[in-house]
Amino acid sequence: MDVTPNNLDSMNLTGMAAGGQECAPCEPESAGTLGLKWSALHDAADVVAAIAGADTGPRPAGIRDFPAAIRSAGNSRRAMAEQGIEDLSALMEAGLAALLSAIGHGTEPHGAAKALWREFNAARDAVLDLAPAGPGDPCQVA
Repeated sequence: MDVTPNNLDSMNLTGMAAGGQECAPCEPESAGTLGLKWSALHDAADVVAAIAGADTGPRPAGIRDFPAAIRSAGNSRRAMAEQGIEDLSALMEAGLAALLSAIGHGTEPHGAAKALWREFNAARDAVLDLAPAGPGDPCQVA
């Protein structure tokens, strides 16, 4: 089956249709998959926090509900959030592997874990900022 758009003149290269409305992504990530990645990312972060000696406490609703919130965002925000989660997952995978390796070699990586925990929180907050603030958010597509 050919997936080439029938009217290429109505599209521009940024994924916006003529008239400024966002187009549906070619291969959208399902909300379930995004939720699983988000949850796994936070599971890894909990391990890093434990190594760092940080208390994570319960996750606030804004963090728990992010996958559902970003689903209602425009396609460009959703795509940036998906890429941010992928990038943050890569950072956490490498960082956690290094921390566990250090522990396996008898080293206490408390300081490194604290640095990774701070970096995770800053990057996660940037991803969270992509979610719509509410019904009046100007980036939502009606």
